Amino acid sequence: MAVCLQETGADANRKKQLVSQILEALTMHTYIENECMYPETRRLVPNLDEAVLESYEEHHVADVLGFELAMMSPDDERFEAKTMVLIEAVTHHIEEEEKEWFPKVREAVSPQQLQDLGARLAAMKEKAPRKPTAPRALKKAMDAVRA
Repeated sequence: MAVCLQETGADANRKKQLVSQILEALTMHTYIENECMYPETRRLVPNLDEAVLESYEEHHVADVLGFELAMMSPDDERFEAKTMVLIEAVTHHIEEEEKEWFPKVREAVSPQQLQDLGARLAAMKEKAPRKPTAPRALKKAMDAVRA
């Protein structure tokens, strides 16, 4: 269970810093998975297509909430609530992937293919956007709206 920002005793600057760190990691994560992991999973394990499409949508929701949080002040009355919704949504997303479809990917894909995919994901990390307001992150979110 996630800890409420208010319970941490952090001041507004520290709350903003904590949320910025969360948003940086999450922005990179959603970008890398959307650009590489999900297309490869759809290609290699077609029977997971619906699960992958759901994951794209969960990333879209996280991206939108991340963008909103990046534009908010930690003093906004909805800042902490929005942060908690984001954390809960991402926690659900992770559990779903790890329990439901990652095991199916490991069964269907060779260890070498998984290593190759992991290497590509790691290489993408350097070039991935780090802020939800970055042009490539915004483009990804807008593309999801148009899809």
